[in-house]
Amino acid sequence: MKISDKTAMKISGLVLFAGAAQFFLLVLIAEALYPHYSVANNYISDLGVGSTAYIFNTSIVLLGIAIIISAVFLLKFSKPLRIVLILAGIGAMGVGIFPETTGAIHLYSSLLVFFMASIATYFILWRLKNIISVFWAILGTVALIALVLYAMGIYLGLGVGGMERLIVYPDILWALGFGGWIVAKYEED
Repeated sequence: MKISDKTAMKISGLVLFAGAAQFFLLVLIAEALYPHYSVANNYISDLGVGSTAYIFNTSIVLLGIAIIISAVFLLKFSKPLRIVLILAGIGAMGVGIFPETTGAIHLYSSLLVFFMASIATYFILWRLKNIISVFWAILGTVALIALVLYAMGIYLGLGVGGMERLIVYPDILWALGFGGWIVAKYEED
């Protein structure tokens, strides 16, 4: 059974929104449960080891799967955007499958999701050319700048965890917004 492009797009938006929302909420829960956790001084991936590992690792793998599914159903957008999102999804899954204790593969997975999720906003801007896509591109740019500063060890007084959140949270925000926008757009048609 073939689904319509409209239905495919709604699936894409719903899955992206749900994946980003569950990740954001479960990270907050894991932070609250992790003993002596500091958003300034702990890496987000610290949640992937110890007592909160099952929450964080499952959540980020689900996020990666959601991003990939969203990309597959994102029929009305460019192939390059879809490829970038699939790579971001693979990176997110890698972060959860290979926790920070595994070393280099975790680091490469993190870099893949951080970079690909941030540059995806430019492909959206190129396609939509509307005011909301400008804001998503600004969020992607904030994440990219934070990634460069983070890699240089410049944390702007936020600590390693705070700077890492300036990479991750803008990407989660645009994913929530873009997912919601897709659903609303294709609900109208």
